[in-house]
Amino acid sequence: MNPALPAGCCIGVFDSGVGGLSVLPALRAALPGARLLYVADSGHAPYGERTEAYIVERSQRIAGFLRAQGAQLLVVACNTATAAAVEALRQSHGDIPLVGIEPGLKPAVALTRVGRVGVMATSGTLSSRKFQRLLLAQPPQVSFHLQACTGLALAIERGDLRSTELQAVVQRHCAPLREADCDVVVLGCTHYPFAAPLIREALPGVTLVDTAEAVARQTARLAAQLPPSTRDLPPLQLWSSGDPAQLSAFTLRWLEWHVEAAALP
Repeated sequence: MNPALPAGCCIGVFDSGVGGLSVLPALRAALPGARLLYVADSGHAPYGERTEAYIVERSQRIAGFLRAQGAQLLVVACNTATAAAVEALRQSHGDIPLVGIEPGLKPAVALTRVGRVGVMATSGTLSSRKFQRLLLAQPPQVSFHLQACTGLALAIERGDLRSTELQAVVQRHCAPLREADCDVVVLGCTHYPFAAPLIREALPGVTLVDTAEAVARQTARLAAQLPPSTRDLPPLQLWSSGDPAQLSAFTLRWLEWHVEAAALP
């Protein structure tokens, strides 16, 4: 364990559903002694098709719950929730560190050889003011092909990563990026890394970019300033506003971590 990082700090993580699970391994690697609290708001997913006001209200409620459980730092492991609610969360929870997540456009620019980058994300993320500002900050010589992946997060949320439905949704959303000859594609939703094998099949030779490790590095930097939690907590706790058993099954299947999830009050 890195001695510069405090053992036992408590980090709250949430997503619109199970997608944020894709960030947990990077957080665990960067902060092996941290206590992780994870909320999947599956009962209200997908956020990408909700109004901004709705996402802000859900994010505020979940942030409050995680803090009540002992979270000393919050990670918004959802691109759509970050775009819609991170500023409101910073205002209402400004006394603790907060880490958001956004599509990795900058690393994609560094990787592209042909100057054509695809971005797969929810319509909510792509239409947000935060994403549009991020897009405008990129070099003008790079062409970005934005693909709103309606239905993809929901298909992943159902849990069968080889289902005919999921394969069809992936093929539908990858086809325009293949036709645009993109050589780098940004996964702008934390759900999408779980479908990465299917996306690679649909986009052969394309480099995929996700930001889990960057989020983990920023979280570790902020966590280094936190004291150990005074609460006696297990290494990982899970809650779901949907079916807790489904969240437990996903965690076991995708991460090989055996944790019993609870219902979100």
